[in-house]
Formats: sequence, structure tokens, C-alpha cells
Amino acid sequence: MTTSVKIENVTKQFGDIIAVDSISMEIPDGEFFSLLGPSGCGKTTTLRMIAGFEQPTYGELYIMDKPVAGVPAFRRPVNTVFQNYALFPHMTVEQNVAFGLQMSKVPKADIATRVAAALRRVQMEGFAERKPEQLSGGQKQRIALARALVNRPKVLLLDEPLGALDLKLRKAMQLELKQIQSDVGITFIYVTHDQEEALTMSDRIAVMNNGHIAQVGKAQEIYEHPANRFVADFIGETNFINGTVIESAEYTTLESNGVLFGGVARTQLSNGTSATVAIRPEKIWLYPADGDVPLNQRVALDGTITEVIYIGTDTRYQVALKTGDTLIVRVQNLGSEDVMAFKTGDSVNVQFSADNAQVLTE
Repeated sequence: MTTSVKIENVTKQFGDIIAVDSISMEIPDGEFFSLLGPSGCGKTTTLRMIAGFEQPTYGELYIMDKPVAGVPAFRRPVNTVFQNYALFPHMTVEQNVAFGLQMSKVPKADIATRVAAALRRVQMEGFAERKPEQLSGGQKQRIALARALVNRPKVLLLDEPLGALDLKLRKAMQLELKQIQSDVGITFIYVTHDQEEALTMSDRIAVMNNGHIAQVGKAQEIYEHPANRFVADFIGETNFINGTVIESAEYTTLESNGVLFGGVARTQLSNGTSATVAIRPEKIWLYPADGDVPLNQRVALDGTITEVIYIGTDTRYQVALKTGDTLIVRVQNLGSEDVMAFKTGDSVNVQFSADNAQVLTE
């Protein structure tokens, strides 16, 4: 399979500031690949280096297996869609989409055909004569996308293009973008700080932090098996229980503030190692402390309900454990009898499956 983009040990410095620190990755042709991370993590700088707006301080960068060091942006087989869309206000929709083709000296007859096809692809064929000021945010986003796709780039770069849209439209456009990418079959490299957005659209995700790549993988892999505490904390909502490894046999036993708890999946950690158990709120069961509860290969801890919040689809419980840690537990509201099953002050037994718990050391 052809590699659309290959980055080898790339570093980017701005004076004394290292924005991207010796990163390497390969993105195959036709993949929807997202760069995900908080502000200042280096994701946009990485995208700008691929686009040619910035040059690496060190390292090598290839597009379609060809080195692009020193190659200006307009000579690279890529196009970029920005958050502000950058549409020309004095031009019609049709003129905006045609602009890049005109600059490339494409014959007029071909321009008309390609522009019409691009507008149909983004469902905007009836808006050709409108000006950008007459369009909604979602419509502007579609035109910016059509203007990029009409040039038939090998790689499309998208720098938080949905950030200015309201929540409902943003969710709809996520699905549309993924469908368009699947239809055109080219590589999309998408920058976002929104975890749900990345999980929804991406074939693979690179989670970045402080200029480094923390983890690269499919959405399910990153969510279910985070490589470290940063990834576990950044992707979705996660509980952490801090402790010390007492025994690592078939299942790992840890100690926290005098409380022993076992049943966590086996690790290679030696006794005495400080570790953190990560568990998602939706993967936890709650039982009355004085009830008859199952213990089939589950971690079991005692605690007290300190907060109850009903949020429609589920109820969010905050539980103070005897270890000193606080857990968030989300219980799906399957029926009226399940709603608000516990109240503040109730003593509870908290359980989760060994297979759903991750033991992290960093």
C-alpha cells in the first residue's frame, strides 16, 4: 500500500520553543487520520509542516513517497481546509470553487465540469451564484471543502474545520465528512482537540502531548487500551485509583492507604512499583454494601455515595472510596425502576471486571 505521508524524526523549533519533538509516523493512502490533543501540543504545527507552510527544523517528511524538504506549499499535492474557511467574499460560490483550477491554467470547459461535480458532491449545486455572506456556517464549510477537493489533491488537510459550528450541525457534519472521505478515497489528515470528533470519524488517531506522540491507534484501541495516564485522561472520562503493586500473578493485587484490592489484569510490574488503575465510569457496577453481590473475577471496593446527578440517559454517581480516591460511576437508565437507585450517603460496593481495568505506570 502506498504511504501518503511519512514523517521521520521531525522536530520543529520556534526559537527556544520546541513545538514538535522528534515525531515519526506513517499514514497510508486513503486513510482518515486525526491528530488529536490539547492546545499547544503540536498538532497544528505538524499539519502546517505537511502543508508546506512551515519547514521542519530537523528530520524528513515525505508525501506520496517523495521527499518534500524545501518544496513550497503550492507545489505539494495537498490542499488545506481551515477553520475560518478563507472564502473570497467578493466571489460567488462557483468562482470560489473554480479559483484554484484557474490558477493552475485548467481549460475553461474542464473547470465548469469539475466545479459542478464538486458542488454536487457536497450537496451545494443550487448555491453556485450566491456570495459567502449569503451562506450559513455549514454551507460555508461545504464550499471550502469543495474548493479543496476540486483540485484533486492526494492528501486533504483539515485544521479544525468544524470548530465554528454549533453542536448539532457539527455532529451532522462529522458524519458527512467521513462519508465524503470514503467516497473520494483520498487521505484526510484532520486536526482537532475534540475527542468525540476524532473517535467518530477516524480510521486511526495520533494523540499528541507536549510535542510528542503519546499513542497512535484505532479509536477502540486508544479508548479501551490507553498507553499511559495522559491518553486515558484525555480520551473520554476516566477514573484513577493510585496504589502500590503487592503481587503480580494471574491477576495483580495492589494496596492503597491500607486497602488491598485484587483482580486487576496481569502486568509485568514488580512488587513495590507505584501504579495507577484506570477504569471508565460506564464499566463499573454499584451494589448495596449490605447486599448479596457477585464477585466473579471482579475488583471490589467499598465506598459511600457523595453525589447523584440525573442526566437523562444515565445517572452519574460520585463515590468516595476507602482508599481515599473518588470514582465517577455512570449507570444507564434502562427503566423507571433503575432511576436514582442510590442516594447521597448510601454505603455501596463498587465492582468492575478485571478485563476492563488498565494498570498504568506513567
